[in-house]
Parts: sequence; C-alpha cells; structure tokens
Amino acid sequence: MTDKPKPAHIMHLDMDAFFAAVEQRDKPSLRGKAVMVGGVGGRGVVSTASYEARVFGVHSAMSMAQARRRAPHAAVLSGRFDAYRQSSRIVMALLAELSPLVEPMSLDEAYVDLAAGGFDCSSVEAIDALVTRVRGEVTRRTEGLNASVGVGSSKLIAKIGSEAAKPNGQLIVPPGGELDLISPLPVRAVPGIGPATVERLALLNIKTVGDLQAASLRELVHELGDSIGHGLYRLAYADDDRPVQVERDAKSISVEDTFAEDLTQRADIEAQLDADAATIAKRLTKSGVFARTISIKVRLADFSTHTRSRTIEGATDRAERLASVARQLLAGVDVARGVRLFGLGTSGFTTAAQEELFFDDDDAPVTEEVQREAAPRVISRRAEGWRPGEDIRHGVFGRGWVWGSGHGRVTVRFESRVTGVGRVRTFRVDDPELTHEHPLPMAWDPPARPAE
Repeated sequence: MTDKPKPAHIMHLDMDAFFAAVEQRDKPSLRGKAVMVGGVGGRGVVSTASYEARVFGVHSAMSMAQARRRAPHAAVLSGRFDAYRQSSRIVMALLAELSPLVEPMSLDEAYVDLAAGGFDCSSVEAIDALVTRVRGEVTRRTEGLNASVGVGSSKLIAKIGSEAAKPNGQLIVPPGGELDLISPLPVRAVPGIGPATVERLALLNIKTVGDLQAASLRELVHELGDSIGHGLYRLAYADDDRPVQVERDAKSISVEDTFAEDLTQRADIEAQLDADAATIAKRLTKSGVFARTISIKVRLADFSTHTRSRTIEGATDRAERLASVARQLLAGVDVARGVRLFGLGTSGFTTAAQEELFFDDDDAPVTEEVQREAAPRVISRRAEGWRPGEDIRHGVFGRGWVWGSGHGRVTVRFESRVTGVGRVRTFRVDDPELTHEHPLPMAWDPPARPAE
C-alpha cells in the first residue's frame, strides 16, 4: 500500500521450544526425547513441548492430562525459571550488541531494528549472512539452544517470517515480497487474530489472508467494528508501521561478573575489569551516550558488598577512561580476602562528549556504601517435597535433577549439561544430604558478561 517498498530492516528472533530446549540441554538423558514443561497437577497445562512431543499432537496451552494421554512416555517437568531467565539474558544481551532498539516480547522472543544498529539493510544477501551469524552466536553462547529468525519490512512480516522458518531456520523477506508470503496463509497467522475473530471471518467466507485482501472494507467494519476492521484490512496488505520500541530508557549500563572461585589476586580482578570496560564502552557507543558516573561493586568472600562510585568532570565512552577510574575505585577495597563478584557500572548519561583536559581524579569525591549480608541459606526440601525437573544436590553424589517424587521418596538422576547421561538413585524425601541447587553458571550470562 506504499509507493516505495521499505527495506527488510526489522528482525524477529524466536527461540525454538525454549523451555523444553533448556531442559534437554541441561539434562543429557532427555536429549532427543519428548519433553513437556508446565503444571504437573490435576489442572496443569502445557507451557512448552519439545518438537519430539509435538509429533504426538501435544502443544502449548493443552491440558497436561490430555498431553500425558497423547505422549504417555514423555518427561513431564514443572519448569525452572531461573534457568530460563539465565538463557534469556544471554540472548537479549546479544541482541543489544546489534542495535540500541530491541523490544523483548517475552523471555524467548524479541524484535530488533537492524537499521538502528547501523547495518546496511539494502542487501538481502548481507542481512541473510548477518542472521546466520547471529543464530550461530545464539547457539554458541547458550551452549546449544536454537533460534528461528524472520526479517522483513515490518514487525508483522518479521514475525510471520520467523514462524515460517521454524524450527531452527531463517527467512529474509525481500522488499516487495510481503504479499507473496502472507496471501496464502490462514487468517489466524496474522498476530492478534484469535479464535473468535477467525469464526466471525469464516461466516464471511474469509479463510486466508488473500480472502481478507479481497474482502470489502465496509463489510469488515460492519462485522468487526471500525478499529478492528480497518486494522485487519491494513495488516492484510502488510501495512504495518509499528516501530521497535525499547521498554524504557536505560538509566545505567553495567556488567557483573560472578566467579566460580573467589579471586584473591588483584591482577586477575583487573583483567576482568578491563574486559568489562571494553564491553560497556561498546554499549555506550551503540546507545549514542556518554557516562559521567563510574561505579564498581565488589562482593567479598564474607558476603559483604562494597559499592564505590565517582563522577568525573566530563563524560566519556572510552574503555581506557572507564578502566582507569574503576582501578582507582578498586584500590580502596581490600580484595585479599577473596572476591566472589565484581561489577562495573556507568550512569549519568549525556548525549554529548565532554572529555576532560586532565585525568587527575585523586581529589574527586568517592561515594561508598558497604552492605553486610548473611551467607545464602541452604534450602532443604525435607518438608515440602521436590518438583520434577528441579536442580538438586546430594552431599555425596553431587549435582542432579529430580526425576520423580512421591510416597516419601525422591528419585534423582545425577547429570548436568557438562556430563554424560547420569545414573539414577532414590532417597528418602527428608534425606539431610539433599539440598536445592541453582542452575549451573554460564560463561555468557550477563552477570558474567554484558548486562543492563
């Protein structure tokens, strides 16, 4: 409906069977098997089904009881949202490296304006190559998860493109090719058209997007109302001008690094500091802002947290400057006791660079805060039992996951994503050696790499 086709510049990335895929990645014995994640009670529903489970007709929003009947041998897991959020952070941080305009729609999908990231969107081949690299990087950083991607001239086309590319594929819709993509599709493929609208359109003999294009606008408005009628008519012709919108303006850009073992050598901490400064500098440049306030956060082995910040005279987006100030701040913290977590942050943004003539900050005031926390309490599930699929640790046998629980017993498979298929053992549900475990750390998790 526009004279000049818009370039394919909006990307929609959707993780494939996200919750189930995370479980299969983290549980070697479930790889290639039917997995259903959702409510395990009598009224539970399926949140996500693996592609192996979908072969049996299982789908999201289906009652778990019905899903169990269709796939009686599938693994049924209650879900681990800490693990899902962990992988989601990794994916969203990667997308933030591409463009300052990223609009997350849920844990497992987001829109990205590639043009806002400085990419040349006039070449379909170049965008296709970029998407191939992005999908490969998603798999690498998440240690095995896959994403499907669509790129088009609008959110509508990008979303439909990613759906058409599933699983583990990509589709770049060239300018002018939008109607060829959507016309044969059923009307339910248009985002926002639910079952009730599909039924009402069927009464008008409108079953495909092509039928919708051929329909009378007056008839649509009469049947569906002015707003919905006009909206669907526009979408039927791929006329979608919704922009990619960031949820909110960033008030800070920061990095937090949680270490598997406490660091006691200042040189090791400073090496991480340098890497974090480079990451933040890149994100400042992407966002087109300069920072005036630099801060560090240091959590020591005794769980005391030291936060120190300094506001410089000008504003910068240079990694060297960020690292220099952070080093001065770190000098005021005794790290000999061991550092569990180190964070570097920036705030006080301005859109104009105000580099100082001299970098003499020794007399600049430092804001400091110290918080003392108790060591994390080890959570035991002796009283309330264990949920299928959750992470667990045994004092003798190590890390595993709950295979099943009931009648005063809990069965554990001792494995993780970094092991092979593990052995199964059964314990009393109140075994004092059993404690709740957190998801394994991941190298690219934003607390260990870039994060807002």
